Amino acid sequence: MGRGKIVIRRIDNSTSRQVTFSKRRSGLLKKARELSILCDAEVGVIIFSSTGKLYDYASSSMNSVIERYNKLKEEQNQLMNPASEIKISTETTSTHHLLRYMASVGDSLISE
Repeated sequence: MGRGKIVIRRIDNSTSRQVTFSKRRSGLLKKARELSILCDAEVGVIIFSSTGKLYDYASSSMNSVIERYNKLKEEQNQLMNPASEIKISTETTSTHHLLRYMASVGDSLISE
């Protein structure tokens, strides 16, 4: 027999809210640890409580996880940025023009 479903909404009672936060936080951190071990995944979890206290877990260094995340997000943003496509297209066109010019100069030098 499974557990009953609960309504996901803010818990009004501050004591109950704190107890739930503590239990769910430890469960989330345990799952993150298990995921990193079982699947050899690089995992980083950052949690701020309602009082502003920091809780975190990183399978390696948190800095390396965040740097990797930022690097990949930046690469994705550049790929999705239409300005990047225009810049690449412009560079490709100018490179083709330069190549044609160099070929014509090379042809004229050979014919001399």
